[in-house]
Amino acid sequence: MGRTPRPGPDQSLIELFLEMLAAERGAGTNTLAAYGRDLADFSTYLTVKRHTVARATTDDVRGYLASLGQRGFASTSVARRLSAIRQLYRFLCAEGHRRDDPAAILEGPRRGRTVPKVLSIAQVDALLTAARRAGEGTLSTLERLRAVRMTCLIEVLYATGLRVSELVSLPTSAAAREARMLIVRGKGDKERLVPLNEAAKQAMRDYLALRAAASPQAGAGSRWLFPSFGESGHLTRQHFARDLKALAVAAGLSAADVSPHVLRHAFASHLLHNGADLRVVQTLLGHADISTTQIYTHVLEERLKSLVRDLHPLAQD
Repeated sequence: MGRTPRPGPDQSLIELFLEMLAAERGAGTNTLAAYGRDLADFSTYLTVKRHTVARATTDDVRGYLASLGQRGFASTSVARRLSAIRQLYRFLCAEGHRRDDPAAILEGPRRGRTVPKVLSIAQVDALLTAARRAGEGTLSTLERLRAVRMTCLIEVLYATGLRVSELVSLPTSAAAREARMLIVRGKGDKERLVPLNEAAKQAMRDYLALRAAASPQAGAGSRWLFPSFGESGHLTRQHFARDLKALAVAAGLSAADVSPHVLRHAFASHLLHNGADLRVVQTLLGHADISTTQIYTHVLEERLKSLVRDLHPLAQD
């Protein structure tokens, strides 16, 4: 299931579609790669059935979706594949490559409303406390720098709600001056402004001061705010996620419950819990559609129910 399928005979049509996504919708590299993999898999299925994208019927698309279930794909993955196929056929019809849309009448699997994992404020504090303690004691310069970098990563992530890819690829210039806002380049190469609180700014100052005193191998002088140690480029998402889970264990939390994305969820849900407008949170998170942000209202609904149950004088025991 993790193998990237070999492209079928319809690759030229798929490439035309991907070019449109890049040119007209500003789709990023990761988005284009995901669409490419999904549609190549669909094309491979059709090739085995001796069909093509250009000639596939509704039954062919339905059979492909059924095969995904047989291969163990989750309903969310099946729904994503169907979305890619629908968009492909709408494009092919608009461009005159098809007269009909075989995917138009198909319905995707029902997807349950998933409540994101959210850390409490106390748990975020526990993470930060563990990160600060990791930088204390007798340590080498590089060990202390790693600990201070982790504190800075968490402070900035919790203060801004950045996607982990946006966080690790921040330029050093993001912290080079007393800026109150970060300019973030997100999905689709779109820019947005995200405010910084004083805790995040101080964490960046402390980290940069220590980094400047370190050797060039530790990233001093790098164009990246969070350079990798001993390698070119910036810290990877996977490296940060792995270190964050190790820190969670040190803080007495479950590693399974902590990830960079969970901290992004915490940022959004804590803002909403304290009265922030949903549209404001949408802008800060960089969501193109408010429906993506609305998942957090479910978290608030559960909290409101809990408050009424626990505090209302007529609540049943």
